[in-house]
Amino acid sequence: MTASDPATDLLVLPGNWNFDYRYFAGATASRFFAELRDHQRIMGRRCPGCRRLVVPARSYCDDCFEPMGEWEQVGTEGTIDAFTIIATAFPGLPEPPLLIAFVTLDGADSAILNFVQGLDLADYDAASTYLFKHDRVRVVFKDRRAGRITDFHFECLEQ
Repeated sequence: MTASDPATDLLVLPGNWNFDYRYFAGATASRFFAELRDHQRIMGRRCPGCRRLVVPARSYCDDCFEPMGEWEQVGTEGTIDAFTIIATAFPGLPEPPLLIAFVTLDGADSAILNFVQGLDLADYDAASTYLFKHDRVRVVFKDRRAGRITDFHFECLEQ
């Protein structure tokens, strides 16, 4: 019988994390989501130290750690910074394929993540090539909003 080596013997721990929860969004995130829901606008906060306009709005600057200052509305169009096409089904998400992108909206200094809809994703390579050439998108709000990031999605400006 050989001795067990804790450095190389990996444990497998079974578990199931299927639970309901609520979280306190805080004052900044609460206002950000209320602005989506009630006014169909995307708001950021400007850092008084480095002057960056951060979207989604945060309480503290992630660059210089200063408390954030004034609220400012950003544009409803922007540029895709990065994207991925999801081909595998995940619980809680729509059926694939899905396109998710980080978009820097006009006037913002940081990107926001959301779905991009309206693009044919049947051919992943063709869709990716298209997005590299046509990286401008617009915000499209739902008619009925609930104060969630899914109250809007992006659509390509050129089709």
